[in-house]
Amino acid sequence: MISIPSENLSANNIPPASHCNCIVCGSKNPASLGISFELQPDSSILAQFRGNALLQGYKGILHGGIIASILDAAMTHCLFKNGIEAVTADLNVRFKHSIPYDALIDVTAKIISDQKIIYRLDSNIHMDGKLMAKANARFMLPQPNRI
Repeated sequence: MISIPSENLSANNIPPASHCNCIVCGSKNPASLGISFELQPDSSILAQFRGNALLQGYKGILHGGIIASILDAAMTHCLFKNGIEAVTADLNVRFKHSIPYDALIDVTAKIISDQKIIYRLDSNIHMDGKLMAKANARFMLPQPNRI
C-alpha cells in the first residue's frame, strides 16, 4: 500500500506555486504545452495531448525530448495529485514507436512504490490504444529550500 503524506500538499496548491513555470504544464509559462492531468479513481493520472509542427524532431515525428518531458511531467503530477511534492531523481524512457507530431495521445502515470523519501513511478503514452513510449523513474522528496 502506498502511503500518502497528506501534509505535503493540499488540494488548493496542486501543483505547487514552485511549479507554475513548467514547460509542460505551467499556468504562468506562455510557452507551456498546457497539459492538464486528471486524477483517476485508482490514484493514477490521465491526460490527453495533441502536439503541433513546432514540436517535431525528425519530419512529421514528435521530438523525443518532448515525449520524455511529457512522461516525466505525468509522473510528477501523479505525485502532486496524491499529495506528494517530489523531484525527479532518475528517468528511464523507452521509445517503442514514432509518434506523429499532431497525433492525439493518452498519457498515464501511476505510483509503483514508496520508500519514505523515494517514490517509483511508471508512465505510458498510448496512441489509438497502442503503447508508443513508456518511462519509469524514481522521485525524491526535496531538500528544504531546494525548490
